[in-house]
Amino acid sequence: MARTNLDLNRGLITARGRDSCAPRLLLRRRFFGMAGGWGTAALLSGCAAPGRGPAVPITQTTQASVLGLPNERFFPFSGSGALQAEFQEALARRRMALGLVYGEPTPELQLLAISGGGEDGAFGAGLLCGWTVQGSRPEFELVTGVSTGALSAPFAYLGSSYDPQLRAVYTELTPNHILKTRYLTAALFNDALADNSPLYRTISRFLTPEMLAAMAQAYRDGRLLFIGSTDLDAQQPVIWNVGAIAASGHPRALDTIRRLLLASAAIPAAFPPTMFDVTVDGKAYQEMDVDGGAFVQTFLYPRSVTAQRRIRMANGQPVPPAVAYIIRNGQLAPEWASVDRQTLDIASRAISTMITASGYNDIIRIYNTTQKDGVDFNLAYIGSDFNMKLPAPFDPGYMRALFNYGYQRALQNNEWSKTPPIW
Repeated sequence: MARTNLDLNRGLITARGRDSCAPRLLLRRRFFGMAGGWGTAALLSGCAAPGRGPAVPITQTTQASVLGLPNERFFPFSGSGALQAEFQEALARRRMALGLVYGEPTPELQLLAISGGGEDGAFGAGLLCGWTVQGSRPEFELVTGVSTGALSAPFAYLGSSYDPQLRAVYTELTPNHILKTRYLTAALFNDALADNSPLYRTISRFLTPEMLAAMAQAYRDGRLLFIGSTDLDAQQPVIWNVGAIAASGHPRALDTIRRLLLASAAIPAAFPPTMFDVTVDGKAYQEMDVDGGAFVQTFLYPRSVTAQRRIRMANGQPVPPAVAYIIRNGQLAPEWASVDRQTLDIASRAISTMITASGYNDIIRIYNTTQKDGVDFNLAYIGSDFNMKLPAPFDPGYMRALFNYGYQRALQNNEWSKTPPIW
């Protein structure tokens, strides 16, 4: 979830490009003073950090398996061969599901990427629901999600029949459905400032066995759902093949998908990491996964998987037409703020700047890739005309307003941007 201002009055970290500096800076100073004093008391009372199992050895990262499925996830830093094969097999299944005979061209492929953005995920949810009512929303062959985008992506993947659930997630939930605050000493003696077990229960309430079956069928029909997380031990991005997990029939498939969604939205230090029990050659290890936004705010596909497409294009051979839609749950323009000349304030603003730049660079990367691949690029993001400030983390009023803003944008058939904005 892409936010960086420390809202320590509530005991968690959010990340947000918009700074209203003075009140938050005062809260930070108070927090660190109290945490230091309380930390000493905790030491005297014998507090200890949470334990964990052994981490996967560095040479075996890509061999670690949660369910024992050969295609349950991919590590793009370690090569794209397996991911490329997954795309090719999905395309073959898609052609079969559509009843296409040999030589008959594949219909236009519809691709969707949903970014992180914390509470700003309400924008993408509203846009998708409004797009349904507007009447031109397609069925997507590929949906990807990171952080809050990971929570939206399964609903987008399954189509407009799941719009009521998508709307409910971003307009009916309260902070109590997402987190439980901890004592401030958690900053020193626990794995996060807040407990995200309420979010796991919320995910479980919406992600039902019926939804699992629907995702499995979509995968069998040649459609893909990828969710990004970060393997913190290995310092690598992980792409989870959610449809394949759903279609596996594994007894732990449903719980694994719920937990990987939780992992993708686990803002480091704000929420606990998700610990996955994995095996390598029959030996047990434990993997620590956090927010996929630690690597990217959004992704579509690694450029390497479309190498053959570019070769065919260069040789004048036909390729399936494709359209990419990118939903950036945030603003893309830099936002000015007066920063106090103090260490914590400067550090916080610098982190906020890096996350803002990362989100913009992701859009530029996707744009450049789609242009080389002959894929039609379409971008939606929060415009400067939405100027409501977030009063508190996961504030329901703010999220409903932003949902309605995205909904109206789609309903009024506002054109998607064909290029990223230039700073």
